[in-house]
Amino acid sequence: MGLSATLARHCCSSSYETIPAAAIEAAKRSLLDAIGVSVAASTLAPECRPFIDVARDQGAGACTILGVGAGVAPLPAAFANGALAHALDFEDAHDEALVHPNAPLVPVLLALAESEPPVDGRRFLAAMAVGCDLTCRLSLACGGALLERGWYPPSLVAAFGATAGASHLLGLDERQVLDAFSLLLGQLGSHGELINARGSVMRSVRDAFPAQAALSSVLLARRGVRGYDAPFEGQAGFFRVYAGGVDEQTLLADLGETYAGAQISFKPWPSCRGTHAFVEGALALRGLHGLATADVERLELTGDPVTGSIVAEPRAHKLTPGSVIEAKFSVYYTVALALELGTVTLGSFDERRLCDERVLALARRIHYEADGARVPGSGVVTAVRRDGSRVEAAVESALGSPESPLGDEALIAKFSDCVSYAASPIEPADALRLAEDILRLEKSDDVGALTARVG
Repeated sequence: MGLSATLARHCCSSSYETIPAAAIEAAKRSLLDAIGVSVAASTLAPECRPFIDVARDQGAGACTILGVGAGVAPLPAAFANGALAHALDFEDAHDEALVHPNAPLVPVLLALAESEPPVDGRRFLAAMAVGCDLTCRLSLACGGALLERGWYPPSLVAAFGATAGASHLLGLDERQVLDAFSLLLGQLGSHGELINARGSVMRSVRDAFPAQAALSSVLLARRGVRGYDAPFEGQAGFFRVYAGGVDEQTLLADLGETYAGAQISFKPWPSCRGTHAFVEGALALRGLHGLATADVERLELTGDPVTGSIVAEPRAHKLTPGSVIEAKFSVYYTVALALELGTVTLGSFDERRLCDERVLALARRIHYEADGARVPGSGVVTAVRRDGSRVEAAVESALGSPESPLGDEALIAKFSDCVSYAASPIEPADALRLAEDILRLEKSDDVGALTARVG
């Protein structure tokens, strides 16, 4: 079998019963996290408002825009909720693959859960596990080739994961899954320019587009639109055109036996995951050694080269972020904010604070050094005090990773805080009940009815 056929068969043959329990548990936690951060974005991320307005302009329907309500049709719901998913950069991530696999996936599956005949929790969780896994496999198998060729990998590969998850949820057959992947190719974009464009909000709302493309591809495939036999490995398929090739061994290793969702990290702080080891280190120095901004002559950060290319380069731009989303992708700004405030919360980032000279002055005293021996999710923060003394904090696995996990209590607390920002805030007791219901989703007979409670 070719790669495309192998992946299509996997999408069809996976089931709740065959997916490891750890991946199912992670899917429930990812759903809880995704809903919470999307609800918070509905009021905290003004760049999402045009996407919400466009969705509402399409007319009424059965699907919820998270945090807003406003029942709309499935495609505009996926579009609007996709914009919300990454807007705060607070959703889960896969540290090794450097992707947010559930950002477009959850909006697509929620749209289907609310518009199709009742979708039970087991079916929904299996679809999440399948979609999340494919996104991470594609990212790891393509390596750095996508970015080198001008593409932005996270939302590019996540579009395929969302398509796989939705195909599984709808019970498409192998031919239809191939067709859905093919139809997605006709809509695929995610150009790397969103990294370079100063002042643009495209990095924030990027997942609106893969969510909409994935859902439309699956719905068209179900209606019989014929695609290609080899959308991935064909002569002009995804791998050759976008990545120049693929690491087939990585892509297919233990397919159907291990699922990447079990290795998902959950964010304790609303900034790029690549900043977290350094935020954790800076907060540790502040707490353990009483390090204050006025004491700091220089902060030296040591991390892996790939993370450095994302959050530390180009240095001149990272020192003067022009928008909130740019600030969240600046390790200098984020670490300075953590040390100055003693915390990093949803309320820590706003347009006014981007001009805070205390934070900016400290950011200029922070330097990043790449160390090839370091892996994503790790880092060292060394503070050189004005008296010449040095203190250091090493973080081998940032808080929220599988090695240093956020427990259910912490994740529920994060969820409750996030949903308090809804246009019609959800009371703490209601948030707790909703969180508990999501964390036992396998018992639900109708996921759509459950998630409609956050409208």
